[in-house]
Amino acid sequence: MDVLGDVLAAMRVGRPYAGRTKCWAPWGVQFPANNSACCHVVLQGTCHLIPPHGAPLTLGVGDVLFTAPGHGHVLADRPGSPLIDFRPARDDASLITELNIPGPGAATEMLCVCYSFDDIRTHPLLANLPPTVHLPARAGHHSALRATVDLIGDELQCPRVGTEAILAPLVDMLLLYVLRAWVNEQSGHTATGWAAALTDPAIATALHHIHQRPEHSWTVEELATRAGVSRAAFAKRFTTVVGQPPLAYLTWWRMTTAARLLRGTDALLPTVAERSGYGSEYAFAKAFKREYGIPPGRYRRQRQTNW
Repeated sequence: MDVLGDVLAAMRVGRPYAGRTKCWAPWGVQFPANNSACCHVVLQGTCHLIPPHGAPLTLGVGDVLFTAPGHGHVLADRPGSPLIDFRPARDDASLITELNIPGPGAATEMLCVCYSFDDIRTHPLLANLPPTVHLPARAGHHSALRATVDLIGDELQCPRVGTEAILAPLVDMLLLYVLRAWVNEQSGHTATGWAAALTDPAIATALHHIHQRPEHSWTVEELATRAGVSRAAFAKRFTTVVGQPPLAYLTWWRMTTAARLLRGTDALLPTVAERSGYGSEYAFAKAFKREYGIPPGRYRRQRQTNW
């Protein structure tokens, strides 16, 4: 089980937005601080990221910018340009849209993809992300990411038979490649939080087993054995890096798994309980209500209606 991919799949809601944006100076687009994460890639020209605080960041051709959920930001040709709110007008059944801002000045073209995440129960990995991740264009770096950008750009520039079906996995791949690049750049002795968790051999092994078999009756000792370290060292390291003790994270992930099954499948409640590590429907319902505030049946009805 790939933990990074599993977390993103569990937290994603709704359909992503993907489009090519072409703007002529002066222009500016304000992205709200909501439950969306965005990937922006500059295809032509230059622009500036204007954060709520701090100095603007210049983005050039080939630069990739990721913005985490909950962090608003502004992209503009320069500080002080007039702004419009990002409100993509598209058919809800379509993945593709376009944004064009006319003007007399130089043109900037970008590839923009936005993903919505569950803001009711944010995974600590997403909460641990920095507000922005900037991956400058550098020859020989992130070749898989660059290839994915090229494929998405080609499909958006000239939609044809099969474009929607092709884009769906490509936009997911883009997000994974960006976050993988962030994890890799954070790896080493200075890595903290989930960047460290995903690259620490012992912690990553334990997370792998928890995500692969959340229904198993894991103990700290068994997870430590799988990770190849002592029980005491494992428990301390896991709690420090992940932010929760091993069994607390196991329970958290079980409830996340249950919610995912409730809103995304028609599995019966006993099946959801079993796959979430509970021996009885009653014990599961009690734990679920304690975590989410409502019984699992009502959660299913509300979330399948709204999502």
